[in-house]
Amino acid sequence: MNRYLVGLLLCACAGRVAATDVNVFAAASLVDALTEVSSAYRSVSVDSPRFSFAASSLLARQIEQQAPASVFISADEQSMDYLAERGLLAKGTRADLLANRLVLIGPADRPRKIEIRSGFDLAGLLDGGRLAIGDPALVPAGRYAREALTKLGVWGQASTCLLAADSVRAALLYVERGEAPLGIVYATDASASRGVTVLGEFPAYSHRPIVYPIAIVGAGDTPAARAFVEYLRGPVARAIFERYGFYFP
Repeated sequence: MNRYLVGLLLCACAGRVAATDVNVFAAASLVDALTEVSSAYRSVSVDSPRFSFAASSLLARQIEQQAPASVFISADEQSMDYLAERGLLAKGTRADLLANRLVLIGPADRPRKIEIRSGFDLAGLLDGGRLAIGDPALVPAGRYAREALTKLGVWGQASTCLLAADSVRAALLYVERGEAPLGIVYATDASASRGVTVLGEFPAYSHRPIVYPIAIVGAGDTPAARAFVEYLRGPVARAIFERYGFYFP
């Protein structure tokens, strides 16, 4: 092989940029928005975000058990605190990324408006059916729901007829499939479904602010992970998040 051809091959090899996988562990309520953000990111970067979606508390425990996560996006502060207390986050990378709202949903073919206020007749609205929420022991949306219903004085009515799900998306499915006449999910989940309708929004005073913190996991702290987190805070990602109904804290 002549020297000129060898030189061309060496230049070509040197010019290649190796793609890096960025393993993102994210709350189930982010699946639609992050899938679109990832598609947009791949048009400007050779790096490849790979996602694991589940309840935030479950993901936090997987990370604690050394699952190969680069970035963690939680649907609550508690799950992120869990990792921070164990020294598993890269220092200085934690920040609030998104915010959400909590809504009461019903089947799409039964639209109506319900005033959600202190002492509202939840049992009468359920009419013997069950209330689909994320499992409060595992799912942030379920914890927010329990907090709101307790604040409004109707948790006693709800606690005896819960249909607890392992994620907020599973709670949404229960209502879509008619397995529950009512459910409590995030506003963004409701807007992503044609099978449900929003009956009412829980007042902000009834629960803690629904904030999605983001951080880089210490064991997965790479330039590729930092670049993707920076993209998530940029204008293209923000526009996508807004279109899915998220807002910014």
